[in-house]
Amino acid sequence: MASLKEVRNRIVSVNSTQQITKAMKMVAAAKLRRAQDSILQMRPYAQKLGEMLLTVSSGSESAADSPLKAVRAVEKVLIVVVTSDRGLCGAFNTNIIKATIQLIESKYAAQAAKGNVEIFAIGKKGAESLIRRGFTVNTAYTDLFGRLSFVNAKNAAEEIMRDFSEGRYDKVDIVYNEFKNVATQIIHTDPYLPIVAENQSTKSKKTEVNYIFEPDEDEILAELIPKSLKIQLYRAVLESNASEQGARMTAMDKATENAQELLKDLRLVYNRTRQAAITKEILEIVGGAEALKN
Repeated sequence: MASLKEVRNRIVSVNSTQQITKAMKMVAAAKLRRAQDSILQMRPYAQKLGEMLLTVSSGSESAADSPLKAVRAVEKVLIVVVTSDRGLCGAFNTNIIKATIQLIESKYAAQAAKGNVEIFAIGKKGAESLIRRGFTVNTAYTDLFGRLSFVNAKNAAEEIMRDFSEGRYDKVDIVYNEFKNVATQIIHTDPYLPIVAENQSTKSKKTEVNYIFEPDEDEILAELIPKSLKIQLYRAVLESNASEQGARMTAMDKATENAQELLKDLRLVYNRTRQAAITKEILEIVGGAEALKN
C-alpha cells in the first residue's frame, strides 16, 4: 500500500491537472463561439458561390478553356490535409490522418507507389504525423491557424491553383473536418481540382437559362473561378477550426470528469491508509501498555 505522503502528492498533482483541464475547456468554449459564428456566416455564401460557378461554367465555352478545369490522366496527386496546430483535442487529428491514409491506399495506391502523391499540410499535427510516415509534405502553411484570416487562406489556394495550372499536379483533393456540433465532426474528402461541371443528368432536369454577362463572360469567369476556389479552401479551414475547438472542449470536459473520479478514489485510499496507520499506532500503544503492566 502506498504511503500517506505518496497518496497526498498524487491528490495534489491530479487536482492541479483538473484545474488546467477546466481552464482549457473554458478557453475552448470561448474560441468555439467565435469560430461557430464565422463558419455559420460563411456557409451560405460559399454554397451559393459554388452553385453559381458550376451553373454558369457548365454552359460556357470560355470556362472550358480555363486551366483549372483541365482533366488530365491522374499521374501526380496533391492532397490538402487540414488538421490543428496543437493537440489535446481527442481523436480530431488522428481521424484526419487515418482518412488521408485510407484515401491514398484506396484511390491513389498506384501513384503513391511511384512517389507521386504529395501532402499540402494546413496544421502542424498533420504535417508532423505524415512526415513520420514517410510522405512528402509541404509545410509552408502549417502555422495558418495562428494567424487565421482569408488573406492567408487565399495565399495557400493561389499556390495550389498555380501548381495545378502549371501541370505539377493532375488531381487535388482536400481532407478536413466539418463542424456539426460540439461533440460531432464529420470527415470530408472532397475533390478540389480540376473543377467538375454539372453532369448531363443534372443539367437536363433544370430549365435552360440564358445569362447576360456584364462586363463580359471571359472577365467574369476569370474572376469567379479562382474566387470560388479560395472561398472553398477558406471554408474548409473555418470548418476545421470550429471542429477543433469543439473537440478540445469535449476532450477537456471528459478529462475534468475523469480527474474528479480519480480524486474521489485517491481520497478514499488516503482515508483508508490514514485509518490503518492510526489503528496500527493504537494497537502498538495498547500492546506496550499491556507489556508494562505484566
